[in-house]
Amino acid sequence: MIIKRYIVSNMNEAMTRIRYELGKDAVIISQRKIKKPGLMGFFSKKVIEVTAAVENNKKKEEDMTESIEAIKKLMKQDGTIDSADISVPKKEKVTILREKEVYKPESQAMQSKQVDLYKEMQEMKNMLGNILDKSQGLTETGVKSDLVSKLEDNDVNDKAIKKILSHMEIQGEDLEEKEKARYAIESMISESDVKMEGSVVLVGPTGVGKTTTIAKLAGRLSLLEKKKVGLITIDTYRIGAVEQLKTYADIMNIPFKVVFTIKEMEAAVEAMSDCDVILIDTTGRSSKNAMQISELRAFVEKVNTDNIHLVISCTTKNKDIDSIVEGYKQLKYNNVIITKLDETQSYGSIINILEIAKKPISFITTGQNVPDDIRKPSTKEISNLILGEDSIC
Repeated sequence: MIIKRYIVSNMNEAMTRIRYELGKDAVIISQRKIKKPGLMGFFSKKVIEVTAAVENNKKKEEDMTESIEAIKKLMKQDGTIDSADISVPKKEKVTILREKEVYKPESQAMQSKQVDLYKEMQEMKNMLGNILDKSQGLTETGVKSDLVSKLEDNDVNDKAIKKILSHMEIQGEDLEEKEKARYAIESMISESDVKMEGSVVLVGPTGVGKTTTIAKLAGRLSLLEKKKVGLITIDTYRIGAVEQLKTYADIMNIPFKVVFTIKEMEAAVEAMSDCDVILIDTTGRSSKNAMQISELRAFVEKVNTDNIHLVISCTTKNKDIDSIVEGYKQLKYNNVIITKLDETQSYGSIINILEIAKKPISFITTGQNVPDDIRKPSTKEISNLILGEDSIC
């Protein structure tokens, strides 16, 4: 962990310098008004001293090691603290210099210097302790805050919680904790601005509701937005999948084609070239099966589109989200559709999915009704769900 102090005229200047030098993950530890250093500072208005910190990466840890080695040399010269009293930080745990049980300064000046140095080290120790507590969402008594408990109960994973808390630390002190959390969550979510036109491909594992989502999109686009829509499916493996989508196509009176081979895919897309939107349903594949994903990629590449949506269920376990999101990156999806929000009461997986995927969210689905139960969510709606302020059912 690296700590820096800044002398600035206002908090805007502090925020700019902190983000530039330490990055967006930096947190503000303390701020106070002080006089400018030097004689001239006595007659000028007060400035703000801001202390900020950011977690160590390998290079920062090496820099900290060098700094502590320099302190060790200074301490040895003074004879107040030996090398055993100084520890190099490892991972997130930091050990600060501790007071010598007995020491006898040789002079009053030396005594004053040692006292000041010890006070400064104690202050640093307290600041580092506060950083660790805040990064873990602990209160001053060492217990988890209500906010962290609520996020955990809503299945938000540890990594996302840590990022939310880091975002909260760089916000103004005048905001309530809940509002800080809301702004932090909203800043971590991107709303998709993709236009539903041309060829649109939906990919994802089995059981997430791709076919039903395709039908909802087709109904929304054809019945509500009055666009000419075509349907293509390559999901010939799942029993009843073709019949299900064909039934929807017949009801909405839109063209429908089934594709068995890669050659047929190109021909099917060409046959629907007069459509405003061509929605393409794909076979559910295991993200762990590289061969199946490669086979699916060959079909998707024949469509020649960059409008590809990963469909994933809100009920997916946190342990499985990572493998699904990472496994499907081969297909170069650029949006995420999260389904089955009506089948759960904890919505933390939404932020978990978006944090891992690093892609905007285009739609959510909230039931089985076609075409009603699909919509574009706002960041405010998602933050309300994650904070337990709202629910789907």
